[in-house]
Amino acid sequence: MNLDYKKIQALSTPEILENPLVVYLLEVCKQQSEMLSEFKEENRRLKNHPPKPNIKPSRVEAPNNKPLAGKRPGSEKRKKTDKLEISKVEIIEAEGVCPDWKFKGYSNYVVQEIIIKPYNIRYRLKRYLTPEGKYVKAQLPTEVQGSHFGAELRKFVLYQYYNCYVTEPILLVQLRELGIDISAGQLNNLLIKDHDQFHAEKEGLLRRGLELCPYIQSDDTGSRHAGKNGYCTVICNDFFTYFKSGESKSRINFLKLLRTSDRTDYHINEYALSYFQQQKLPLKYQGLLKSSAPCQFPDEQTWNDHLERLGVKAEHAVRVATEGALLGSIIENVANTNLAILSDDAGQFNILFHALCWVHAERHIQKVHCFTPQQEEILETKLDGFWQLYQDLKAYKENPSIDKKRELNIRFDEVFRPDTDFWALNQTLEKIVKNKDELLLVLERPEIPLHNNTSERDIREYVKRRKISGSTRSDSGKECRDTFLSLKKTCLKLGYRFWEYLDDRIKNENKIPNLSDIMTVKLTSTF
Repeated sequence: MNLDYKKIQALSTPEILENPLVVYLLEVCKQQSEMLSEFKEENRRLKNHPPKPNIKPSRVEAPNNKPLAGKRPGSEKRKKTDKLEISKVEIIEAEGVCPDWKFKGYSNYVVQEIIIKPYNIRYRLKRYLTPEGKYVKAQLPTEVQGSHFGAELRKFVLYQYYNCYVTEPILLVQLRELGIDISAGQLNNLLIKDHDQFHAEKEGLLRRGLELCPYIQSDDTGSRHAGKNGYCTVICNDFFTYFKSGESKSRINFLKLLRTSDRTDYHINEYALSYFQQQKLPLKYQGLLKSSAPCQFPDEQTWNDHLERLGVKAEHAVRVATEGALLGSIIENVANTNLAILSDDAGQFNILFHALCWVHAERHIQKVHCFTPQQEEILETKLDGFWQLYQDLKAYKENPSIDKKRELNIRFDEVFRPDTDFWALNQTLEKIVKNKDELLLVLERPEIPLHNNTSERDIREYVKRRKISGSTRSDSGKECRDTFLSLKKTCLKLGYRFWEYLDDRIKNENKIPNLSDIMTVKLTSTF
């Protein structure tokens, strides 16, 4: 029998709902109903049935209770054309001017225009014959060497595809309608070939960020490549963004990303040994690994051979040992030992100094379903206490003190104490209390944000790209997608236009410094 807790609640009188046992049973019914829905969805997926459509409620008749907003700050009246670069000045004479009229100057009227048309260049390279019988030929400009498409066209293609979400077939039609003689293969090559300088600059962002940033934020989302399901992980903060797609979202995958792509080594050192102990690796294996410490292994094959020689073959033991060795490599070569990682409580990110997002913690409370007015009042009280504590933590970040730290620590216990008459809410509060240290890491490290919104916004950029273009097919295409999305988001955070950045790099002008160097300057002035 499928019990619908909503129907039971609707049929219950206020007198019945005053009985604690009835309320408890309704909460149990709700919990079981949610579990049943999850099982049905999983069964549907395993049998390859079409998923349940996600139909959102209509907002046509929804009341609009939002107050009329005034002008946003900074939107005061100003002359929008004052800062425009004028390309052409054209003087227009008034009609019917008489000789006795007196000239009183000009009335300016600025029109913004853009010129989009083919601009083909034929380079005539002079050739000379030396007395020795050798030919010497003039060299092409740097920005067009190796390509029959100019810098402006290549910049336009990259900007349209990676910044404006224009798909490759539509971009091909657009270029041909503009008069550009280009094939589908040539367009694909412009998008994914010969971008080593961009890939190198992107990888440099992660290395510099791990060395200098006191914290990073991370999140992941689904990604398909070559017809197979995979994942894309974002590592970021307010100064840089780094995307990387792969087949897994495990902790080993995350640790390999933090180790950076130019390294393949594994280290057994004090950090690795501490990790084994923290993860409660069986003492037998801890002893075997400790006996060979300190040591390092140049690549994955050498590391696996070492584990096999030691007799570490159990799946769990191999996984924990590999995670610890990767962590040892990260600390040894890349990251600072005080690096904090802020996430949404996904287990793969729980390494080093781990902090949790308060917005995600609040969502758990919001999901609790109330059956009586008393429960609604209890829930509202807890939410008020939650957000008041959140605001006080924000104030603490601006002006930390020992007394305030002690007070906020006590307040946390009071706000989330699971001592209400609301069983479902108590369960949620108990989970939050277990994460106290990670939620209150900000008391020890005021520079850490309270929420994970930065990575949520950054990963949304990838999701939009995925919805429009679907999956990638070639490894070069996957790498370029990750690279240009990373560089685009980083340019925005560092105060540079992506259009100007592409122009500078493609024309080899180097007026814009390496993004890692710009990030270093901003980090030095901030922390």
